[in-house]
Amino acid sequence: MNPTDPKADLRTSLQSARDALLWKLEGLTEYDARRPLTPTGTNLLGLVRHLAGVELGYLGDTFGLPSGEPLPWLAEDAGPNADMYAAADESRESVVALYRRAWAHADATLDALALDTVGTVPWWPRGADEVTLHHAVVRVVADTHRHAGHADILRELLDGAAGLNKDRRSLPPGDAAAWEHHRARVERAARQAHRAKDPDEPATGTAPN
Repeated sequence: MNPTDPKADLRTSLQSARDALLWKLEGLTEYDARRPLTPTGTNLLGLVRHLAGVELGYLGDTFGLPSGEPLPWLAEDAGPNADMYAAADESRESVVALYRRAWAHADATLDALALDTVGTVPWWPRGADEVTLHHAVVRVVADTHRHAGHADILRELLDGAAGLNKDRRSLPPGDAAAWEHHRARVERAARQAHRAKDPDEPATGTAPN
């Protein structure tokens, strides 16, 4: 971190989340990269697609610097949540390439403008739509890290891969047996707390006792 260069700090934090998100796609089949793993349809490639639009919007259009990228999910006939998944005929490579172009466009905006530059968010209510570049970047950093956390969980559910990236897991040491022991300990604590609080209500779930 560089206390004399807040832009550099923001860029470093944002890039770490960008990189983590793309790493979560590595080595997956087309199905696993795209399939919904929550009741609300959250999926890995959809998170990447969504965040491309976030960067192009908040760090492009908002400051009068449109990218010119066609975003089909903004079309009038696009269905709800159309930015949150990739169509069957949309390649993984094209989504990742769009995200990387969005990075470059957002970074160019950050390079070109002062952090106190005021922009107008097109989709916010009129009269409450002004935002500084500093605020917009912080919003994008927060959103990207939030979705990188979603990606962490989705990838772990798919094949057990966990951690920040392939070179730095940022997890305590332990093999599969150690993690299973830890998980069982957490499960026991949860069931014990439940019995103490609601002794007549059975604990629900699929984990063994």
